[in-house]
Amino acid sequence: MEVAAIANLVVLSLLITSAASATTKYTNYTVGGTAGWFFNSTTNTTSANYSNWAASLTFNLGDFLIFDTNGNQTVIQTYNQTVYQTCDFDDASDGDAFQYGGGNTTANSLTVAVPLTQEGPNFYFSDAYDGVQCQNGMAFEIQVKHGLGLPPSLNQPPPPPYVAPPSPDSQSPSSPTSTTPSDQQQTYNGGFGFSFSFSPALLLLLLLLSAFVLV
Repeated sequence: MEVAAIANLVVLSLLITSAASATTKYTNYTVGGTAGWFFNSTTNTTSANYSNWAASLTFNLGDFLIFDTNGNQTVIQTYNQTVYQTCDFDDASDGDAFQYGGGNTTANSLTVAVPLTQEGPNFYFSDAYDGVQCQNGMAFEIQVKHGLGLPPSLNQPPPPPYVAPPSPDSQSPSSPTSTTPSDQQQTYNGGFGFSFSFSPALLLLLLLLSAFVLV
């Protein structure tokens, strides 16, 4: 009885440890495994069953999907189920779908890394050849869980919009404005610690009065 109890404790401990380790790191998943993300246009078949592949795994925020592919396929990510079901990226609204690469009909190898940054349903497909690849199985859906949350490298706010620097003309300081007494006003100090201001007409009147008194 004690041996069975100890065995149960060991199994429980292993399960707890494995569950804890599953949520203590971020994971990169190669889509389709070793088969990659490829489509045979001759047979209209994919190199893997992507829905079955996705159903066997658990995805969390901060994980990456790695698409080993070439230019014959596209990598479309969308959060819009209608876009996914129609296999059509062209009519997607802003922010609904993103194209990460491919679709240029070249056989050059590509490695496309797609971060998981939004919880809930995430949809992926190739819309190459007017959606034929998607319609023939090159598509899959995953459910993204919170996990550890987004790492700082994926949780940065977008940079501020670019603002052109001011032109050299607008940077030059304006000319200082000097203030000079008006030509129509003169200031005289009477020697008593304060000053008087006279207009030329008033000054002329005082001079005439002084001449009259002297006469």
